[in-house]
Amino acid sequence: MNFLAFSWDVLPFVLIVLIIAFTVHEFAHAYAAYKFGDPTAQLLGRVTLNPARHVDFLGMILILIAGFGWARPVPVTRENFSKPRLMGIVVSAVGPLSNLLIAFVGAMIFSALSAYGILNVTMVDGTLFYTEELSRVQEAFALFFVYLIQMNILLFLFNLIPLPPLDGYRIIEDIAPLRIRRKLQQIEPYSIFIFLLIVFIPPLRENTIGRMYVWIGDLMQLFLDLGASIFG
Repeated sequence: MNFLAFSWDVLPFVLIVLIIAFTVHEFAHAYAAYKFGDPTAQLLGRVTLNPARHVDFLGMILILIAGFGWARPVPVTRENFSKPRLMGIVVSAVGPLSNLLIAFVGAMIFSALSAYGILNVTMVDGTLFYTEELSRVQEAFALFFVYLIQMNILLFLFNLIPLPPLDGYRIIEDIAPLRIRRKLQQIEPYSIFIFLLIVFIPPLRENTIGRMYVWIGDLMQLFLDLGASIFG
């Protein structure tokens, strides 16, 4: 009996990809904040690519069981920025953008390996099509790239959802005028309940997270098509 959100045969690839994705995401937040003059994350040892500093064990377990989870959030003291709102937007945005960059680079590498016959496999809408029988090593590499691209696009889109404590909410909070920010702050205590409603009520899930999965496929195919055009 499998109680996980992923099958046992792909679990190692999912774990590796999540560790990479969470680590780079949180490092991007910490590094940007440090460069903008906030030493909070640096003093806590978060300006590092060491996964142990960023991966949250409970959040990792939950994403494997339920399909969603979290890493350890990077503490940011916006008052240390010379331009708190502008720099706050950048610090919030670089996390999701780092995941999008990983997905793009992964798609380019996959396209190059396919074009030069190293993998002998193509990918359409996240499905692998083998042009010839692959060795176990080749198949492992192919599966790794599938999940590297998919999971990082998922994290990019998921973190842009405008609900606290996600990055999308922090970006809107910094962009919005004061009266809107005050109204947004009033819903913060209820954000977890709103999120659970979105996840577990089918009509809401279909029109939010369901659409997000369509966008994942579209973005993934866009990157792969671009890679195919570059590498032939």
